[in-house]
Amino acid sequence: MSDFQIYLGLGFDHITDPNGYDHILFVVALCAIYAFRDWKKVLVLITAFTLGHSVTLALATLKLITYRSDVIELLIPITIFATAVANFSDTSTGEPKSPKLRYIFAACFGLIHGMGFSNYLRSLLGEQESIIMPLFSFNVGLELGQLVIVAIALGIASLFIEIIKLKRLTWNHLISGIVAGMALSLILNNELFRTLMGLPVE
Repeated sequence: MSDFQIYLGLGFDHITDPNGYDHILFVVALCAIYAFRDWKKVLVLITAFTLGHSVTLALATLKLITYRSDVIELLIPITIFATAVANFSDTSTGEPKSPKLRYIFAACFGLIHGMGFSNYLRSLLGEQESIIMPLFSFNVGLELGQLVIVAIALGIASLFIEIIKLKRLTWNHLISGIVAGMALSLILNNELFRTLMGLPVE
């Protein structure tokens, strides 16, 4: 197996790993107001997220930017919570009230998630001299995994909306509410958040 395949597989496994479900939650939150027939709109939205996280994944992995890992670990669930809550203000037609603003936020939040991805990739690279190929193949793996998550999310949404005939607004609120609750739990149990709030750290 080539290095390209190895890092591609690591990227795919990282974003689809249920044990690290924060990135999965964010993608689900992005897709919550859509069904499969809206795949073109979702593609634009996911592309905005991809552009964002690709930039910081590259910059951070190449050590061109530095940041505090604990801050990023807190910001990631905050981006999930904010995206899920924002879904409640969108319409039941699958067309967000401010699509351009939604794309901008997806790209900006992608910047934060990219730094989270880089933590994992840098731990894999160690002292490896050339990181361009691993960086590229890892990012490709992330995107393939991301597309799988999107396909599953839209497929389930279409099942409930198109076949079971659940109201689109009800589906949006149900999924967004679940994601927001899970994100809030991540925030409340985050070590940095608890320290800032003067709460005991487990």
